[in-house]
Amino acid sequence: MFRNSRFTVLALVSTLLATSCGGDDSSSDSSMPATTAPAPTTTIAADAAPADFDATPGVRQITVTGAVAADELIVLDTSGAEVASGLVDDNGALLFRRVEPGDYRVVTADGSAATPVVTVYGADELPEQSFYDEQVIGEGFGYVEVRDGTLLSANVMLPGPAANGPYPTVVEYSGYSPSDPSNTTFGLLFNTLGYAYVGVNMRGTGCSGGSYRFFEEAQLVDGYDVIEAIAAQDWVLDNEVGMVGISYPGISQLFVASTQPPSLVAITPISVLDDSYRSTLYPGGILNTGFAVSWTAERMQESQMYGQEWTKKQADEGDEVCAENQMLRLQNPDLTAEIDDNPFYTADIGDEINPLMFVPKIDVPVFMAGAWQDEQTGGHFPAMIDDFTSVPHLYVTMVNGLHTESLSPSVFPRMAEFLSLYVAKKTPDLSVLPLIAGPLGAGLYGTVAPIDSTNRFEGLSYEDALAAFENEDPYVVLFEQGAADGLDPASPAARWSASFDSWPVASATAIRYLLGDGGRLGEELATTGETSYVADPTAVPETFYEGSGSGIWRADVQYDWVRNPEGTAAVFTSDPFTDDAVILGPGSADLWITSSAEDTDLEVTLSEIRPDGSEVYIQSGWLRASHRVLDDSKSTELQPVHTHIAADAVELAPGEITAVRVDIFPVAHPIRSGSRLRVTIDAPGGNRGVWKFRTLSAGESVSIVHDAEHPSAVVLPIVRDLPVPPGVPACGALRGQPCRPS
Repeated sequence: MFRNSRFTVLALVSTLLATSCGGDDSSSDSSMPATTAPAPTTTIAADAAPADFDATPGVRQITVTGAVAADELIVLDTSGAEVASGLVDDNGALLFRRVEPGDYRVVTADGSAATPVVTVYGADELPEQSFYDEQVIGEGFGYVEVRDGTLLSANVMLPGPAANGPYPTVVEYSGYSPSDPSNTTFGLLFNTLGYAYVGVNMRGTGCSGGSYRFFEEAQLVDGYDVIEAIAAQDWVLDNEVGMVGISYPGISQLFVASTQPPSLVAITPISVLDDSYRSTLYPGGILNTGFAVSWTAERMQESQMYGQEWTKKQADEGDEVCAENQMLRLQNPDLTAEIDDNPFYTADIGDEINPLMFVPKIDVPVFMAGAWQDEQTGGHFPAMIDDFTSVPHLYVTMVNGLHTESLSPSVFPRMAEFLSLYVAKKTPDLSVLPLIAGPLGAGLYGTVAPIDSTNRFEGLSYEDALAAFENEDPYVVLFEQGAADGLDPASPAARWSASFDSWPVASATAIRYLLGDGGRLGEELATTGETSYVADPTAVPETFYEGSGSGIWRADVQYDWVRNPEGTAAVFTSDPFTDDAVILGPGSADLWITSSAEDTDLEVTLSEIRPDGSEVYIQSGWLRASHRVLDDSKSTELQPVHTHIAADAVELAPGEITAVRVDIFPVAHPIRSGSRLRVTIDAPGGNRGVWKFRTLSAGESVSIVHDAEHPSAVVLPIVRDLPVPPGVPACGALRGQPCRPS
């Protein structure tokens, strides 16, 4: 996911990188992970000595330090039953995770030594306010203490002298390197806007203490403590803070806000996901090796001891806390192995990393933005819009394009207004935005697009400006990003926009486009027969982009979107549209299939065929056929929701006609009069810029049945009353949407 590097406003240069720096991988984990519920065979000896190691309780955790490497330690509850065990690692540490709240003792395997009672607590047991008030956090690099005593590294950047404060304040919280003193990208950006900026590394990353696991409960609770400790500082306006960040630090906002820190006043999660399993890791039940697995491996690498290069420099220059905080890194779980071992959704793993489980708890204003064709998090985020049931105000901007569109000139002004109104609590003044647009444009996109710095609330009081903002439609859709009139093709600016007061859009009608003989597609077809193809994932390249992670964001990006060879896809194309229509929202491919194998992976891709014959990518969806069972309570005509649990997996009976529904990710795309809609069904691969799939398809024969009894169709949300500007964009202009000529 997106991460920050250096940003220097004065020099007007910026570099923003897609992946994290590699770290030293020389450390190894010689310990066994703690196990749960072993046989109750250990008792504490009557003459047991006090343990010569320390056991510290946390939120559903017990941390052991100072123990002897390779010793086995056991956790006993008050009845003497064993609840967990494990081997001490080479650093003398052992971390017991997912321990239920209660009283425990940690003992040696032979019972000859034991700790005093250790009381594990839950997330709802909060520190006294004095715990936060007594922390003194000043400008520059330092540490924030959380309730279990862990110290998290933080870097504070003020927009002016502390004596000139207090300042409106924003926090960025992630496992990248927001606390790296040399990583001033977002700090200078928000300082330019007048905000104090605090970058905090999650536990187990950077110079922070603890062990790393992606969004475990301890990280959420740490976020609560970070917000409250920062808000207590005298340089913070009104002792309240907001949160900022794109991608990983965007997703973290959803998790932290769900804990409802009382001093948190607003969040701005951009380029995020709605469900780690369904949207990014296993879309349609098929493992995404092209981004999700590689990103996880990078996080594991960076969370090793000194896995981020700057931390070694920090320790070598005398930061003893940073050095000491590396000692639990050998307790990091192997997340890539966990991914491999869990191809189905399980509540104990999936719920913990699923924002859909938490966003109903968020009770502060939210500004969210993202792109339909996001090559990293995937663009499925609008599926959770309905789940923000407790927020007083939700604003969402949606746009075609890539992972960084949320920082583009098309999106950023609205976010800046939001922060001004809900964090700074003043009438927005966007006059400084051109200072930001130049560096961001040059660094991210290789071109500078104009940014709207109009102070549209000028002359209004804060109260009137806030009321005007809140009276606007909350859902804004930007269309044809990359094709703005007067700019170079693929510049990060939208051609036109529309706003809506509801999502899903009330004026959208579910239109069923039937699949028919001879590759026909239409609302009314007399269908018979079937269309067959060979599910060959090697028929086309795995992706249509092979450059660097940040190169895909540039306006001069080159795509190689290859058509399927004859016989390796089922292709259906409509007649030319007679009126302009806009696809706006999620879709469903309701298919009747047969397969020569007991399972097959399906990729359904929408594209536009223009009058000149060129083809533009719109969106895709995926499904492993054995994962076809639906959650009927959540599924709609336009959005199938699959359970993806092992108990529901059902293989295909070879040759037997079976109904499946494929979740086509949401999208907004106009199809003008004269253009045709195309639906392509094949084995996964070749239709995304970065995503690759561990597909099981291996040349099986698949048929799409489309007769009267089996009316295979694609169901799309169509809006016909939008003012679509005339003329199609140039082939290759749309960001994130490759175009191949006829």
